[in-house]
Amino acid sequence: METTPEIIGYLAATLTTASFLPQAIMTIKTRDTESLSLGMYSMFALGVFLWFIYGIYLSNNAIIIANAITFILAALILCFKIYNNLQSKQKSQE
Repeated sequence: METTPEIIGYLAATLTTASFLPQAIMTIKTRDTESLSLGMYSMFALGVFLWFIYGIYLSNNAIIIANAITFILAALILCFKIYNNLQSKQKSQE
């Protein structure tokens, strides 16, 4: 195993996961998901989960760790989005 590709992998994983953190933190704090697309977050969460599975098949810790963290955050945001959508529909039916 070469060190340079592994360092590049961990650096890429760190940067892509860190780039998602501000959105995740803001959404978790405010629980405001009005401006977020349900379709986009659904596809994003599924894509990240598949990258996680791919990392497991490759036994690549950089892919596994980054996508596990990102999937948990994306799934949490997706749950908030679905909950908010259901609440909004209930209010509009009242």
